[in-house]
Amino acid sequence: MPSKQSKPLRDRIAQAISGDDSGPSIDADAVRELAALLDETGLTEIEIERAGVRLRVARNTVVAAAAHAGPLQQQATTPAHTPPAPEPAVRQGTIVTSPMVGTVYLSPQPGAPPFVNIGDSVTDGTLCIIEAMKTMNPVPSPAAGRVAEIFVRDGQPVEFGEPLMRIE
Repeated sequence: MPSKQSKPLRDRIAQAISGDDSGPSIDADAVRELAALLDETGLTEIEIERAGVRLRVARNTVVAAAAHAGPLQQQATTPAHTPPAPEPAVRQGTIVTSPMVGTVYLSPQPGAPPFVNIGDSVTDGTLCIIEAMKTMNPVPSPAAGRVAEIFVRDGQPVEFGEPLMRIE
């Protein structure tokens, strides 16, 4: 990071988006620090709004196709000799998703055995914990069954709706 950080990041961001700085543009150092924060936390975007002005830093975003893509789709044709791609196998079961943004923990404390392992039968109870804002939030099993897959690793940052496990 640049060494001219005389003010905390939040003060420089507030100053940059409120237009109080002497330059006509947003403070590039604040944007760089927000980008570094994205890398540290594993998040895909950070957005700050103050007095109706937004500063948004995002990475790895996917832009949806425009609604006017109809004519372009008609021009794209597949050769007659190409066999259709096989459809992926639909896996049966219930997908447990993250109810919030945070850090997932698969065991109650470091060094302890995990709440569940692949192959374990579950009826109800805690599958994992998500830490958000220094609060530990248990994620209960939404269905009875057997843990078929675990999609996350211990200590991994997760976003709202991200798949955590699959129960058959």
